[in-house]
Amino acid sequence: MNTTETALSPDANGSPTIRTWLGVFSLALGAALLVTTEFIPVGFLPSVASELNVTLGAAGLMVLVPGLSAAVAAPLIIVVAGRLDRRYLIVALGALVLLSNGVAAIAPNFAVLLIARIFLGVAIGGFWGVVPALGFRLAGEAAGTRATSFIMAGVSAGTVVGLPAGQFFGNLVGWRLTFAGAAAIAALVVVAQLATLPKIPPIGTMRFVHLGRALRVPIARTGFIAAAISFIGQFAASTFVTPFLLQDVHMEPAMATLVFLGYGAAGIAGTLLGSALVARSRIWTFVAAAVAFGVILVFLPLLSGAPLIVAILFVAWGLIWGLVPLALQTLLLSATPEMPEASSALLVTVMQLSIAIGAALGGILVDSAGLTTVFVVGGALAVAASIFGALARKGV
Repeated sequence: MNTTETALSPDANGSPTIRTWLGVFSLALGAALLVTTEFIPVGFLPSVASELNVTLGAAGLMVLVPGLSAAVAAPLIIVVAGRLDRRYLIVALGALVLLSNGVAAIAPNFAVLLIARIFLGVAIGGFWGVVPALGFRLAGEAAGTRATSFIMAGVSAGTVVGLPAGQFFGNLVGWRLTFAGAAAIAALVVVAQLATLPKIPPIGTMRFVHLGRALRVPIARTGFIAAAISFIGQFAASTFVTPFLLQDVHMEPAMATLVFLGYGAAGIAGTLLGSALVARSRIWTFVAAAVAFGVILVFLPLLSGAPLIVAILFVAWGLIWGLVPLALQTLLLSATPEMPEASSALLVTVMQLSIAIGAALGGILVDSAGLTTVFVVGGALAVAASIFGALARKGV
């Protein structure tokens, strides 16, 4: 069965219904909540370190652990879920987010807090293994790319909200109540998904062998390589945006915060507006976006003496990066129509590991060669990713 099948809940004309779009929106909210919850600890790491008597470096595990857990959990959950209705699987994963935040809010020590963050990683892996393929299944082939772009826009929205929300609410009410608030929002999202999502039977039963089969599809295999390289380049550079803006560009903290918000908002816009480009050509949208943000990364250090130009380029970077995950996701779904969940699960694993590798690579480069080298290397990797994207077009 193809991922671009008829919508599960069409109206009399075969088009997605209002309830279908509400269901898509509930998935976007779930995506935004996951990403927000993943990154809010960045805003209050010192408070957690102080209260639970751990070092600041150890407290940073709250951000690293969910990503690594997601990388492991994504393929496992798809296999273990078997023939479970995906509606109930999504709701169960939302309940796990609620549990994670609830346990984090009352954690008596750092070990329990890390266990709570492992729960979150499992939810992230399962959610991104299942949900990306549902844009087409819920909305049908004609509206599938647009539905997928709405869901993926939740990632950019969560990125915008996560860090400032952690800083603001962590200072206002403390980190425990911030986690408690996230748990309450998770409960509302679960209710919304129960109310709006139709029954979503699985497309066959996924086995570990399907993961291997997805890797044997030439276009998909090359797409995974392009995804890995682009994410390593992106996060090698983006991890060190703050010191670049404050130290090299000499921006005031308030201005840097505005640049962050502009970057995130542009990412949402890029994901939503990019659906039309992706519908026309998934591969060339990725290739063009990778080249464009790679060039921006290379030129940013050269323009550090012009804060306004740097700010504009950062917003452009966010806009262009918003196209990349959407193009990659739809490319891989179209390359593996018989096993969409397998390719989605593998993409989650690739992305999460690449994020960790990118951040580690950036750290090594910062310490050994400085911030300029980080951005140049990140840009070069993005351009290299575009080459593999172009090769995917030839099925190699």
